[in-house]
Amino acid sequence: MDLKCARAPGRCDLKRCGSDALKEGEPVMMGIGSLNYLPILAAVIASFVFGGIWYSALSNPWMDAVGMSPERMQKDRRSLGLYVLAFVAQLVMAVMLAGILVHLALGGFATTLRTGLISAGFLWLGFVIPTMLVNYAFHGAKQMLTLIDGGHWLGVLLIQGAVMGWWGLR
Repeated sequence: MDLKCARAPGRCDLKRCGSDALKEGEPVMMGIGSLNYLPILAAVIASFVFGGIWYSALSNPWMDAVGMSPERMQKDRRSLGLYVLAFVAQLVMAVMLAGILVHLALGGFATTLRTGLISAGFLWLGFVIPTMLVNYAFHGAKQMLTLIDGGHWLGVLLIQGAVMGWWGLR
């Protein structure tokens, strides 16, 4: 089944899509096992590397924003568990973004670089930054922390959307 083909009634020529098994208007069953995990893993690795570069470049303003000493930062850097947590969190985000891109493809929107970037941007704008703004405001965090962390998560999602959109998921 080609996810670049529209599946909505009236928008899909199933013969052109190369799928003789599906009939127009027939529901398409999609399981998590049918995803191509190579672009998802590539997206996670790329976004994880981005995070390392982002926070290395902004380490001093970030430490000032959270009130962390350089000594504590050096100690926390040695904690493998924090990096595993960050990697797993980004893996979950990438799988969820892949699921959204698959649903968009089944609804008629081809999985492209553009679709990946737009979807990622909407997810950040609709879910990530609003929750960060509320949480950071209630915690009394400095605005600089919201900008640094919010920028990081925007970069993560845009990179993941770009990689998966460009590569495709099937």
